[in-house]
Amino acid sequence: MNTTKLDSVESRLNRIEGQVKAIKRMYSQCKDCGDIVQQIQAARAALARVSGILLTDEAVKCVEKGNVDELEEVLKKTFKTL
Repeated sequence: MNTTKLDSVESRLNRIEGQVKAIKRMYSQCKDCGDIVQQIQAARAALARVSGILLTDEAVKCVEKGNVDELEEVLKKTFKTL
């Protein structure tokens, strides 16, 4: 993974970490359930985006190396349905 992508992923993970801490704080302060669930959904969406970035990068590397078997294994682990 190039440095720009690595920085982007790390930045996203830091934001997600902040979101999770905020969710925990909201829960401990007995904030509105709907607000907490909304923040949980936002964190889940952010994690899905990071997952997509990582999976895409890995797929590109496998294709560039011509290693279809490795790509298939990554997809199996990711989706557990193949």
